[in-house]
Amino acid sequence: MGTEQNKWTKTSWKNFTALQQPKWPDMTAHDAVLERLSTLPPLVFAGEIRDLKALLAKAVTGDAFLVQGGDCSEDFSQVTAPNIREKLRVLLQMAVVLTYAGGKPVIKLGRIAGQFAKPRSADTEMVDGVELMSYRGDMVNSSEPLAAARIPDPNRMLEGYYMAASTLNLLRAFTRGGFAALHRVSAWNQEFVKQSPMGRSYERLGKQIQQALQFMETIGIDSNSPQMKQAQFFTSHEALLLGYETALTREDSTRGGWYDCSAHMLWIGERTRQVDGAHVEFLRGVNNPIGVKIGPDYDLDNVKQLIETLNPENEAGRLTLITRLGMKNIEKVLPPLLREAKREGYNIVWSCDPMHANTYTAKSGHKTRNFNDILSEITCFFETHWAEGTIPGGIHLEMTGNNVTECTGGARNIVDEELMNNYLTTCDPRLNAEQSLEVAFQIADMIRS
Repeated sequence: MGTEQNKWTKTSWKNFTALQQPKWPDMTAHDAVLERLSTLPPLVFAGEIRDLKALLAKAVTGDAFLVQGGDCSEDFSQVTAPNIREKLRVLLQMAVVLTYAGGKPVIKLGRIAGQFAKPRSADTEMVDGVELMSYRGDMVNSSEPLAAARIPDPNRMLEGYYMAASTLNLLRAFTRGGFAALHRVSAWNQEFVKQSPMGRSYERLGKQIQQALQFMETIGIDSNSPQMKQAQFFTSHEALLLGYETALTREDSTRGGWYDCSAHMLWIGERTRQVDGAHVEFLRGVNNPIGVKIGPDYDLDNVKQLIETLNPENEAGRLTLITRLGMKNIEKVLPPLLREAKREGYNIVWSCDPMHANTYTAKSGHKTRNFNDILSEITCFFETHWAEGTIPGGIHLEMTGNNVTECTGGARNIVDEELMNNYLTTCDPRLNAEQSLEVAFQIADMIRS
């Protein structure tokens, strides 16, 4: 496919097999929505995308660290100012903890403002004994267990665009309007976090940062500079609905080249990363940073083909491999991948997704993940990289800023019986704010030692 690079167009993917696409009942209505989307303003801009790629290039060499996090699948009803603010707050807190421990910039990348579609293992699912079309995310259909609600509706893509635009508007206001100022690190602690072991640890760190800022002011360094008052924050989602992504793909008017302006970074999942598939064909031609999920059953030659197809120039910052291997598999299956990539000299950001391969069903029937399993995979990820002489470049989490009870364990030791207390996800279980912060402190301890 690499020899056909010059033949790429933003619609050339239509000549390839596109998996995980909804069965739209009315293609005329579908095409009309895509036509409308293609005339609407881009959600992000080429210059911002290039900024992210430059930062990710630093993560390749260990001079920056990537923290990517957010909902498994965003829910239209949860696109509210408090939810957006709390998710941002936790990511900022995690970044502060890791920046302070590692002494390097932390790239803040949300699974937000577009993560409205999800792949499914089957077209239908059983809900309370009734077979329904599978819920494929709010951009496709409703999670409501009714046959009519499960019919794919292309107008939901348009609604998803507006939801993403309003989310981005608020994120930009928060990150540039003072909410992200380092002077506010202590104010970012919510009550339920503040009263926890992690909250107290964070409070101590906040005081140390305040002292450092006061020292800077005392010796005449301006602590009111934009670097202290603002934060760079980027967005990402799985590039699943190829019609939607195509409609938001634009040619840069200043430098040329094609960019998918639905998000700064797009990733491709385990189910859609076929080298000869439509998703790889589409993503190989846009200039965004691209992520690829790699599960424990990967084929090494296939992964190498993917790397060379998506990043033929071996550009640093272009490609992030997000390993989702499971705490039982990682020690065995990660080293061969690292050794071969190192031997080939590939420029890759290595990121760990410790969530997806550690899911199980509790006795209560809830899908969940155990905090200790998540932490075990992260620990093994770091230790394996250090042993192989490669760079652990990032972390990829499904998390929320709210006090949910979806993953067991953590400082408060949530048990199976407590999952029903505040289990809110319509998709996969997420770490709550306290558990997310605990992950950051555990990684910080590893970095220090």
